[in-house]
Amino acid sequence: MPERTRGKYYEELEVGDVYEHRPGRTVTEADNTMWSLLTVNLQPLHIDAHHSKDTPFGERLVNSIFTLGVVTGMQVHDLTLGTTVANLGFEEIAFPNPVFAGDTIYAETEILDKRLSDSRDDSGIVQFKHRGHNQDGDLICECQRAALMYHEEALE
Repeated sequence: MPERTRGKYYEELEVGDVYEHRPGRTVTEADNTMWSLLTVNLQPLHIDAHHSKDTPFGERLVNSIFTLGVVTGMQVHDLTLGTTVANLGFEEIAFPNPVFAGDTIYAETEILDKRLSDSRDDSGIVQFKHRGHNQDGDLICECQRAALMYHEEALE
């Protein structure tokens, strides 16, 4: 029987390891508009091309929460698919450069820290640092995230 696709268990994640997540994800105007409208974010910087051409950026900006979702979502297949109990929180979220329709997002994750859970025997807490870059290598998003990750024997 083939092994199922999965992320990494707590024991497999080593502090200092960095994972590149590929392929990249090219953002479209439809992505930005749908995300903004689905989340009731009516900010003209995201949905109004006429308004946005008179801003310092000269065009619509991709919604930063969409960017955060793509950057953190890209790691799932490599690291947390089926091996996460729960997200515990995000902190130090930054968007140092804008994202525009047509940009391609690439992501990487660094394992910052890990410790055994005080309240659960089947898991441990891992601190991740996610970074997103555009096609030119510019940093467009970074954040730290804590997640409760299963021990290997918990799911076998």
